[in-house]
Amino acid sequence: MISVVVITLNEADRILALLKSAAFADEVIVVDSGSTDGTRELCGAGGARVITHPWQGFAKQKQYAMELASFEWILNLDADERISDPLAAELREMIRDAPPEVCGFSMPRLSRYLGTWIRHGGWYPDRKVRLVRKGCGQWKGGGLHEKLEVSGKIQSLSSPILHEVYRNISDQVATINRFSDVYAEEHAGAGAWFTAIGVFHALGKFLECYLWKLGALDGTAGLVIAMNSAWYVFLKHAKVWEKGLNYKES
Repeated sequence: MISVVVITLNEADRILALLKSAAFADEVIVVDSGSTDGTRELCGAGGARVITHPWQGFAKQKQYAMELASFEWILNLDADERISDPLAAELREMIRDAPPEVCGFSMPRLSRYLGTWIRHGGWYPDRKVRLVRKGCGQWKGGGLHEKLEVSGKIQSLSSPILHEVYRNISDQVATINRFSDVYAEEHAGAGAWFTAIGVFHALGKFLECYLWKLGALDGTAGLVIAMNSAWYVFLKHAKVWEKGLNYKES
């Protein structure tokens, strides 16, 4: 028996794909933090149990959602993800035969961006622990790095979660700006030397994504990913430097 849990905020344009893919589950729980675009209404009409809960940060919000689940196995998803048909079948089979010491399962995540399934550049297999036995998992972490920790043995699945990672390039750029702001807040006052390191770090990131991890094989999408990955690395260092200026002035 499987519960699917997901947190949402203004995901009306893509939540239905998730709900459709989760039809195999025994329940779907959506914890919404104040959508204004009809997300909650769509989820309710799609058969999900919808709870409104104020935003507490990624880890705490996901933990809250997970604790609402009724069934023994809980599958944690993001609103921009969906379950492939092979993964749904594999999940059912594996939990049926899971011994008591197995408390979680990891699975690869395959992302699509700019009309292309991205299999290189460090984006795949992007393995995630998302399926956990009730009472055996805890979401931990702050800022941008929440992680589901499992108290027990974890087994690997082979079929992927499908991930619609960004709506478009503008969405990726907005995410880069938002994430670099969080990074800068976490490292405020670190010093101007961060900027010098950032130049070399950004260049290294481009080479890593595009050449070493074969992002070039993903075509133009791979080039966009490598360039934006490098830009994110430089931008977060530059914003730390900027915070350092403000820190000195105060």
